[in-house]
Amino acid sequence: MDNITEIINDFGESIVRVDGDIPINLPTKNGDRFLFISHDQSFLTHGLHKYPAKFFPELPRWLIKRYSQADDWILDPFAGSGTTNVEALLSKRNSVGIDVDPFSRFISKVKVTPLVEKELKSAQKALLDAILNYRPSLIAESDLPEFPYRDNWFNKEILLELTYLKKQIESIDTDAPIKDFFKVCLSSIIRAVSNADDNCTRTVIRKKLNKLVRPRDALNRFLKALHVKVPKIVAFSENYPSGLNADFPEDMDARNIKYETNYFDLALTSPPYVNAVDYPRTHQLEMYWLGFAQDSLTTLKKQNVGTESVSASHYKVRHEIGVPEADSVIANIFESDPRRAFIAFKYLEDMRKNLNEVYKVLREGSRYVIVVGNNRIRGHLFENWKYLMPIAEDIGFEIETYFGSEIIKHFIKVPRGERINTDWIIVLKK
Repeated sequence: MDNITEIINDFGESIVRVDGDIPINLPTKNGDRFLFISHDQSFLTHGLHKYPAKFFPELPRWLIKRYSQADDWILDPFAGSGTTNVEALLSKRNSVGIDVDPFSRFISKVKVTPLVEKELKSAQKALLDAILNYRPSLIAESDLPEFPYRDNWFNKEILLELTYLKKQIESIDTDAPIKDFFKVCLSSIIRAVSNADDNCTRTVIRKKLNKLVRPRDALNRFLKALHVKVPKIVAFSENYPSGLNADFPEDMDARNIKYETNYFDLALTSPPYVNAVDYPRTHQLEMYWLGFAQDSLTTLKKQNVGTESVSASHYKVRHEIGVPEADSVIANIFESDPRRAFIAFKYLEDMRKNLNEVYKVLREGSRYVIVVGNNRIRGHLFENWKYLMPIAEDIGFEIETYFGSEIIKHFIKVPRGERINTDWIIVLKK
């Protein structure tokens, strides 16, 4: 295997480095550590939209091929931006992606929907012609969307340009999937043309950055996005295997999976961390423009596993999950920060519900593969993978194996002291 080498890291630990595609029969033993170098972050539709902390495609591709067969049904209960679903399709598997976030489901659906090239190119030309004819006077004040702090987030010229682009997309004489694709292209530039920091998981304006957004930036960035993304969806459509399904139900979440028992052949996911990325806040501007939010995001935030939106009444007393090692860490956190101690407990309790649900819908002998990161909470190392394994065993899963995947690149700004350099891959068997 030419793409596999053994290296020693800065701590003298032996790590197996794999460049590009991971061999299906790659040997793994409990506690092994791997450094997977991705070459496919933007392959086909994977790069249509930035999304924090997402899978690199080679990992689900490998796990899908290792633990399932063609035409099987694959479940990702924390679908995020749909990486698992794209790879399932390309590997000739059906899939279901569950996520509480409507923005996540929207992006994911666009990424797995093939488009007819001739119709796509015709619609693209109509958009290009409309952009050439743009004048600010074509947009009335009443056309502008209403959402909180709109005029802080966007300069007036950019507001007019984004509104014009959105109106043109909605008015193209084409079908809904093509319009949705162009809406994702529009969404992909919104953070860049806003006054918010481009590289922070929270949507914030940092005056010291002196971010400069000029008139026509939205128009120009949208044109560049089309130049890059149209060929990607065309290439995906050419590789799309017909007769398969990729579904994103709107009435489920990871703790409430409404499929019949023994339905899925493999479940594969990367759940949020404790103190998770605040996805609604990360994507709030995009959600406002696409119509998935109008005002407060609190209700949606509270639905997320790993959320920090918790009520004070919940953390007056210390809670225990029933895993001694986890409860010891939660007790230590509670001494300095009862709120974060409850957040940690609730994360594990939510993951227990998820493990129960996945166990029910998996076929006997099938696997649930969880790629989970650790983090620090008030200075205490919270090793999610170690705590999830005994919870899974209590439910009835067998721990088949577990191994580490080194994290080599952070696409999001995480304080140095909170960075954890290894994700852990747990393979559970029903």
